[in-house]
Amino acid sequence: MSPSAPPAALRLASPPKALPPALSPSSTRSPRLSMSTSSRPRATPLAAAGGSGAAPSLLAADPGHRDSVILAARGAMTNCLGETHLDLVVPGLRLAAKGKVRDVYESGEHLVLVTTDRQSAFDRVLASIPFKGQVLNETSLWWFNRTSHITPNAVVSSPDRNVTIAKRCSVFPVEFVVRGFVTGSTDTSLWTVYNKGVRNYCGNAIPDGMVKNQKLPANILTPTTKAADHDVPITPDEIVKSGLMSKDDFDEARSKALSLFEYGQKVALENGVILVDTKYEFGKTADGTVVLIDEVHTPDSSRYWIANSYEERFKSGLEPENVDKEFLRLWFKNNCNPYEDKVLPEAPEELVSELAWRYIFLFETITNTKFEIPETQEPIHERISRNVAQALRNL
Repeated sequence: MSPSAPPAALRLASPPKALPPALSPSSTRSPRLSMSTSSRPRATPLAAAGGSGAAPSLLAADPGHRDSVILAARGAMTNCLGETHLDLVVPGLRLAAKGKVRDVYESGEHLVLVTTDRQSAFDRVLASIPFKGQVLNETSLWWFNRTSHITPNAVVSSPDRNVTIAKRCSVFPVEFVVRGFVTGSTDTSLWTVYNKGVRNYCGNAIPDGMVKNQKLPANILTPTTKAADHDVPITPDEIVKSGLMSKDDFDEARSKALSLFEYGQKVALENGVILVDTKYEFGKTADGTVVLIDEVHTPDSSRYWIANSYEERFKSGLEPENVDKEFLRLWFKNNCNPYEDKVLPEAPEELVSELAWRYIFLFETITNTKFEIPETQEPIHERISRNVAQALRNL
């Protein structure tokens, strides 16, 4: 089942830029498709500070565009989607689950997934980030549309910028985490366990002598399963023996996850970024088809590094240039006790708008399309309610 494309004409995008030789994929590239009729031309990156000859960063490519996005984000601070209550205003909807970012509603044989602007860390909501929900939803739709040659997915339609309607399916209780590099800082990250001496992780043999942020000899799958409040690494044999998945279903999902990641790395690298690691979720439809669900290669589910500075920074022992939300997390850690304080301070406007820019930067960089900022100040919840109600009537 392939997803319906967002309502814009497909056209061939401009040829990809040259890549760093050490990271360039060996396979022949196919033309990329863009879903926007107004793709933004790539600006020439600014010269590196100090004239050291270092590779210019994509993050510094277009300061004028960055300023305009930040200005728009500041103007939208009061019109973010923090909470949803579609079950109170759309007939026939029932709230099925409320996640960190997505609220899931049920309607007969369909699920309505609403992606909010919530930004979470420390097991609580820190802030609402303008346009975040739209970025995540449209990023997933873009990837769903371009990976249907690898796996079918559950997408039925997208009646709103923040909403995906999906076919109901039975969800496998396993997250398929795929990694291409030895990195990370959490308890279950590959670098953390490797640095403690672990050389076989989730059934993968990892060679001695590797250092943090080094590329693995080959991509690996490190599945996790949900515990009460955290993810638990698990081996393929344990997944099958515990009855979480049949061997056939697991083998199929594993093959799809590795193929999705390889394709995602290729597309990302063609556009100047490295897909470092990500997670996938799969389900099974009533007719027995294994389908891709949830989200694909979004900034929330994936780690991205800037490609043209990776090799030099790695050789110098520096952390890769990343596009993440760690700076906001650190601000809260330095200004309160986010684990114990009942009330948190309000996130500074400049940090919130900077994070909005980073989400949009990644979307535009990877998809080579212009992110369409909503032109009206109509309350997002009202817009979503109207569009979802109309879509459900037409199903």
